[in-house]
Formats: sequence, C-alpha cells, structure tokens
Amino acid sequence: MDEWLIEAGSRYPTLTTVMANPEPYRLQILYTQIDREADNQPVLREYQYGVDENRYFYPASTVKLPISLLALEWLAEQDIEGLTSGSGMLTDAAEPFQTVAHSDPSAESGIPSIAHYIKKILLVSDNDASNRLYELLGQDYINQKLADKGLQNTLINHRLSTRMSEEENRQYNPIRFVGAEGEPILSLPARYSETRYINAGRPKLGSAHIASGERVEAPMDFTTKNRLSLGDLDGVLKRLVFPQLFAEQERFNLRPEDRALVLRYMSMLPPDSDSPTYDPEEYPQNYAKFLMYGGEPREVPGNIKIFNKTGWAYGHVIDSAYIVDTRNQVEFFLSAVIYANENDTLNDDQYQIDEVAKPFLRELGSFIYENELKRNRPSKPDLSAIRKITGP
Repeated sequence: MDEWLIEAGSRYPTLTTVMANPEPYRLQILYTQIDREADNQPVLREYQYGVDENRYFYPASTVKLPISLLALEWLAEQDIEGLTSGSGMLTDAAEPFQTVAHSDPSAESGIPSIAHYIKKILLVSDNDASNRLYELLGQDYINQKLADKGLQNTLINHRLSTRMSEEENRQYNPIRFVGAEGEPILSLPARYSETRYINAGRPKLGSAHIASGERVEAPMDFTTKNRLSLGDLDGVLKRLVFPQLFAEQERFNLRPEDRALVLRYMSMLPPDSDSPTYDPEEYPQNYAKFLMYGGEPREVPGNIKIFNKTGWAYGHVIDSAYIVDTRNQVEFFLSAVIYANENDTLNDDQYQIDEVAKPFLRELGSFIYENELKRNRPSKPDLSAIRKITGP
C-alpha cells in the first residue's frame, strides 16, 4: 500500500500531506481486495496501514451498525408469530431519566418499528433511533453476542448524545410490540445490567479536554465509553456482506429479508428516501458517504453503490465501506479512521473535520477506486444479487 500511496502525488493533496506525517492523525486503514472464483465465491486479500487493534479511538456512530444487526438477530430469536421488523415498537419509561417513544411522524404508519429505526440509522445516522434499539437489547446481550462472534475489541456501553451516567446507561426502558391494529404481541419489562463493562487498558485520549464548560489540563477518560476497533468494524461489515466466509457462530443470524433490509438502506441516499423524507440541502446525496465523496455536497453516480457506516466525534472520523461499481464490475472493502484535532483538546469542537478528515477520506477512497479500476481480476464478479437489492 505504501507504494500506491506514494503514487498519489499532487492529485490528492490532503492524502499526500497526511501520509507524509501520519502519526498526529493516528491513522488506521484496512483495505481489502475482492477476487471471485469461477463460481463467483469471493476471495479476500487484506492490506493494512497503521492498524492496531489495541489503539483506542472513539467509535462514535459506527456502533450503530452492530446494534442494528443484533436487533434483527434478537427479533429472529423470538420466533413469535406476527412479530416482524415492521411491528410497532412502543418504548415506555420506568425511570425519570428515561423517555417514551409511542409515535414517529416520519414513519408511514406513524408508529416506530425496528425496521424504521434501522432505516433512519443507516440513512442519516439518527441517534435516537439507535438509542431505542440499545434500550431494546441492553449491554449484556450486545456485548456477549459480539464476543461470541469473535469481535473481541468491541464494547457498547451507552446511549449516544445523552447526558446519562454509567449507572443510568445500564437501565433499559420497558418496551411493547404491537400489531397493525394495536393488538399486543410482546411486552418486555424494565431491565438492568449487573455487569460493568470496562475498556481494556482504561484508555485516555487528548492532552486536555472540556468538562462542564471548563478546560481540564488532563486527558479525557474513555474507560467506560463505547469501543469498536477498526478490525472489528470491518469484520462486522464483512459478516453482513459475505456471511458465507465466516463460521456459523461468527455470523449475524439474520433472516434473508432482514439482511436485505439492512443492505438496501445502507446503500440508499437520503434524498431517495420517501419515508422519512429528508431535505436535500441538509442531507445531500453524499451526506454519510465519506470514502470517495466526503466534503462539500456532491452527487454520487448511480453505478456506485456504497454500503457503509460512518462516525465522527471527539476529532475522530471513521468510515467503513463495501464499495461497488456495477457498471465496471469493481468491488472492494475500505475502512479508515483519522484523528483531526490539531490542538489535541477534546470536547472543544475545534476539530478539522471539513478541512482535513473528509477530504482525506474522499481522496483515499478515490485513489483506491482508481487502482481497482486498473487491477486485473481472474473472474468478473456477478453482482446481480447487489442489483436486486439496490436497483441498477
């Protein structure tokens, strides 16, 4: 990969600048070539740059992908007649700090559901939608399931964008599932996790941070924050796209229709959604497509399908993607994290997301894509399954 990056030159100025001095950016890249055998079975070849599974970064919204997949796995495990991803999911409150969710005007039915929450998560990275699925599953289910699948560098410990304590994040709302006419299907009581999940090494980041509006001249403690290493994030995506490459116990056990739901919404662009509808000024086509298209609003060509999950917080910007060009029959995986925080102060909102991180990811994705266009393959991939899900 080093030789390829040297070739980038002046056509990719941000990529060249960052790669010339990668350490301040805590850069990690995981690129996977895909070749197809004669029977169309994929063969993966991985290339890494700076990947260190023990080097902590804050995963931000990327944790929403495994949460979404586990919500569908949990659903399949219930095996209850009439309980589907489209069933109404009504969240109640058992504690003062909890909130209810009995309606969702953005849904066609006006009622929240697992499917609709996942759609909002994958289209625009909706925080409340992810928090509702977190409340459904709880820490014990999430963390045990991920560990059982071999994802050993992942812990999901809290809701996102809420001011809840560690203790409050171990308490989960009561939830009811109802049918189209409001008939009860399943009720879950309020639940609580006894186990306290702690990040290995008790990681701390930054040289200073802002807490309660005051500057603290010390690193910020991430001991009980969420964790999702780049290798695990990349592995979650590969388990979704190519489950056959993993042992049965390592896969997400999804029903075919649920897997198709995730892939469809993961590749859909916000302006193409009918329910919810999104203002294209606020959510342009490239809103969450950082690799190849990050930065200022721009169009994503119809032949480019990007199945990905992004995240950005505390100066970290992450994207993990399966990128497909249906016209030129090109496909590859690319995952990367970059830390764009010159002053190394966390929580001050003085990050270089637009100036450095998004241009870097755009140029990195474009550079890899250009090389993929030129790369010889033993067999052209049959992408008919992808077209069936996403359209031409």
